[in-house]
Amino acid sequence: SLGAFAGAALAHGTVTGYVADGAYFGGYKLDYYYMIQNGQTPPETSGWYAEDLDNGFVSPDAYTTDDIICHKAAKPLDSTTGKVAAGGKVEFQWTAWPESHIGPVITYVAPYTGDAADIDKTTLKWVKIDASGYNTDTKSWAAVDMIANNNTWVTTVPSTLKAGTYVFRHEIIALHGAGSENGAQNYPQCMNIEVTGSGTELPEGTLGTALYTPTDPGILFNPYTTITSYDIPGPALFGSSDSGNTTTPVDSPAPASSAPVVTSAPPATTAAPQATVTSFSTAVVSVTSTVVEVVDAPTATSSAVPAPTSTGTAGAGDALPETFTIDTFITWLKKQAGSTSSKAKRAHPRA
Repeated sequence: SLGAFAGAALAHGTVTGYVADGAYFGGYKLDYYYMIQNGQTPPETSGWYAEDLDNGFVSPDAYTTDDIICHKAAKPLDSTTGKVAAGGKVEFQWTAWPESHIGPVITYVAPYTGDAADIDKTTLKWVKIDASGYNTDTKSWAAVDMIANNNTWVTTVPSTLKAGTYVFRHEIIALHGAGSENGAQNYPQCMNIEVTGSGTELPEGTLGTALYTPTDPGILFNPYTTITSYDIPGPALFGSSDSGNTTTPVDSPAPASSAPVVTSAPPATTAAPQATVTSFSTAVVSVTSTVVEVVDAPTATSSAVPAPTSTGTAGAGDALPETFTIDTFITWLKKQAGSTSSKAKRAHPRA
């Protein structure tokens, strides 16, 4: 029909079906919307009904509304469920996806009990089980990788996930306009899938309306700059203790400076700014007042002057006071130079 044609033409971002452990399960198709409008009964499907008939996305200004949970006006069509074993794979099959719509691909699960047709989506708590963003090695976004894989994204269900019935929430977040606030585009797709096996783990999830905020680093993000890392938005990944999900390598930090570092110093004797001599062999001095304090050098050198052993004024013995003026310091240095010269002469008399 003309309505079905229009729906197909406008659709550019839905999961039409999925393969779970090798078995195919049909998803919700936009044609079904028009079938329902015309009083017809669509085929049974575990995919959720949704009215994503415009550009097919949910914008950040709707993150606190029910639409972000499973898309616009989403609800389960019937009680049908797919089935996958914990540790198995679910292959989500997308419609044709524009290469310009770069961004992360994320999969969540939320447990439910009872009949799938009776699910209250506002109470579902989502656990992130799969997430991929930007690969800095290949310079490729997950959405582009999905296109290259025949418009299919493969999610491995955690082998330790507790057996039970779940709503799977599979999503692409397009970032081609995300450099501006409210420019990201979310394409959440939901389907009912039973997980079998002996797993026992099920972390506490997050309500759909609390998954993202419009200013999350992975939502308000300029993808057209040099990217060194990308923080995938949403809660922590299943099995991860991190609050975020940076799945791409980050450039290594610059090496630390090899300059010496003073590791010990006597307490300051005045509140005035102090100048610090780190080694008399290199004579690095910064003077900011007429009061100077000498601290231990980081390493001993053969030409280093002995550390002060007493207080007093220059000229009262060979020791330099701990606190002294510039004039006192210069006088002391001259005295030390003269003393060293005299000792040299006594040690090497003329023949």
